[in-house]
Amino acid sequence: MNSKGETTKTVRDFGAVGDGVTDDSLAIQRAVDAGIGGVVFPKGVYRLQKTVTVRLEESGFTSLMSDGTAKVVMAGSGPAFLFLGTHEGSADPKQVKEKVWEKERMPMVRGMEIVGDHEEADGIEANGVMQLTVTESRVHRVRHGLRLVRRNRNVIVSNCHFYENRGCGVFFDHVNLHQFNITGSHISYNAGGGIVLRGGEVRNVHIGSCDIESNMKPEGEATANVLIDCREGSTAEVAITGCTIQHNSKSAGSANIRVLGKGVTSTKNALATQEGHITITGNVFSDVMVNVHLDHARGVTIVGNTFWEGFEHDLLVENSQAIVVGPNDFDRNPRYVVNGNWAKDKNGLVFRDCQDSKLSGLLVKGVWGKEAAVLLERCDRFTVTDCSILDSDGIGLLMRDCVRSRVSDCMIRDDREERKAVVSFKATGGKDNWVRGNWFGNGTDVADGVAVMEGNR
Repeated sequence: MNSKGETTKTVRDFGAVGDGVTDDSLAIQRAVDAGIGGVVFPKGVYRLQKTVTVRLEESGFTSLMSDGTAKVVMAGSGPAFLFLGTHEGSADPKQVKEKVWEKERMPMVRGMEIVGDHEEADGIEANGVMQLTVTESRVHRVRHGLRLVRRNRNVIVSNCHFYENRGCGVFFDHVNLHQFNITGSHISYNAGGGIVLRGGEVRNVHIGSCDIESNMKPEGEATANVLIDCREGSTAEVAITGCTIQHNSKSAGSANIRVLGKGVTSTKNALATQEGHITITGNVFSDVMVNVHLDHARGVTIVGNTFWEGFEHDLLVENSQAIVVGPNDFDRNPRYVVNGNWAKDKNGLVFRDCQDSKLSGLLVKGVWGKEAAVLLERCDRFTVTDCSILDSDGIGLLMRDCVRSRVSDCMIRDDREERKAVVSFKATGGKDNWVRGNWFGNGTDVADGVAVMEGNR
């Protein structure tokens, strides 16, 4: 009974059996088309041979609801549930038509389990929808868990499990989408990536308090736990905060966060666009080839994170500008050893062909088997200040062919009993650099004319 004393109808009232054998596609489609609003799934296993399409303009407000005891098996190709709306504007209230507010807004999936039984089965797909909400649900062994296409606005995902899917956990597939929030969710073992943004125009993405791990194939195409690939589109205004993002040590080219931009429009234009306005803060990163990889990015802030077990690099930044790396912990903790062999865990920071960036307050400790713990190569107008680079093999800080950059107030030294550091600081090539007030415990190697050295010890 509902609050008005009316009997609540369920999909069983429209002929669904829920025995895991019978094709319940048509029965559930009838329930959706009936316009009852809340489509309830009692405990059972509902097998679908074809997609159930929620045409919001026709059915009106629609939610698919269970209490966690209903399982939907998608045994055909395509999504188990396809939400179709008519919203064509932005999130500006002036651009939202009244019929969207009156019939289509905020369709919801709550308390559902969706499992795939077909190679091309997907979980949920949305197109033209305003305020899709997916909560307290699990999508397992499909291709893509949640796929967002063409245009949507104001999507919220919370307290969900996107687990062990063949494609992406959450897939922004060349979509025009502003305002997306995902919180408190578990996104793991998705072979095509955890949260993947590819193409389209995407703004205002908030990823928070999630566990995102092992979202890569053990071999083959490089992907990432969080992949922002805007080489054929535009993505900006992204915040990734308070997550654990980790795992897949066997994947060549694996990364926890990877941002791929399309690059500058002109190398002579200092204001040329690169993809960015991204904040990465308060996360824990570990055991992939590269913990964070930025290529052709602009306006990225990385602060307050804990990095360990970057088998090639903890941080790799290429062809980027306006990158701010504030206090972060790049340490080698004895608790975490890969197969008993620390030599596989190299760590280290690399900035290559970058400009107008700042590194401050970093702790970098225990970088092994690398030419340098921190490498700046062909960089321009960098500031490196108040950093501790400690007990690492090779060179502490290496600047190669850098110009107009400053290094100040840093401590760079190797005090291990079996010291392996070559020198604390080396600068070769480049010009117009200023190095002052640092404590270089293992000496320096600076070529003539490369840098002004003042007040260092």
